Amino acid sequence: MTTPPASARNREHGFTLIEALVALALTGLILSALATLTAQWLPSWNRGFDRIQQSELISIAMQRIAADLAAAEFVPASRATKKPLFEGTALSVTFVRTALGPNVGIGLDVVRLGETTDQGQLVMLRARAPFTPLAAGVSPFEQIHVAGPVVLLHPPLRMSFAYAGPDRVFRDDWHDMDKLPSAIMLTVRDAASERVLSVSTVTPVHIDTPASGGKSGGDVHDDAKGADDKAGAAAAKQGGS
Repeated sequence: MTTPPASARNREHGFTLIEALVALALTGLILSALATLTAQWLPSWNRGFDRIQQSELISIAMQRIAADLAAAEFVPASRATKKPLFEGTALSVTFVRTALGPNVGIGLDVVRLGETTDQGQLVMLRARAPFTPLAAGVSPFEQIHVAGPVVLLHPPLRMSFAYAGPDRVFRDDWHDMDKLPSAIMLTVRDAASERVLSVSTVTPVHIDTPASGGKSGGDVHDDAKGADDKAGAAAAKQGGS
């Protein structure tokens, strides 16, 4: 029987048990190192992604709030007054603007932006109600019942408002004024650290006096009556549909 040469026998040999064990050990070390790096990197990636997502949501909310306030209109609450329906405090603001939204017809809305408690936490909400002429002699804000709340800002973020007239001096409230504020400051803070965020801004109000600024008092009253009639007709149309 002929014995195969040594070179042929060497070519037939595979890995030894020791070589296989060493390879498995090296593979385990590499996988363990990768798992450790991933465990350290993944939370940081998640935190960064959450920050970017939160920044986008805050930016959208600020744009919505600023657009709402900029569109505030000089609309009296009833025919018995010439003052606009506008109530501003440090934590909330109520005003009238052109109705905006899906399935909304021509008319006016009363919009309220303000904080409320939701599941034990303070959140910034936007709520609305169709504007109709209100009864005289009763606070208009007791007659307005807004609905359809939409959450704009979540904890730990909080927003405060400040109002300025033509003098550009900001104050914490705007109540029972003959005009709308010329500008409104929106300040967003982190409630935990009280740090003011860079998204805070000042938005101008496009209309701060009646459209008939050069007319007599009677003409102004007539314009207010016309606005009330328009809003009433729009509300009747919505009710009929």
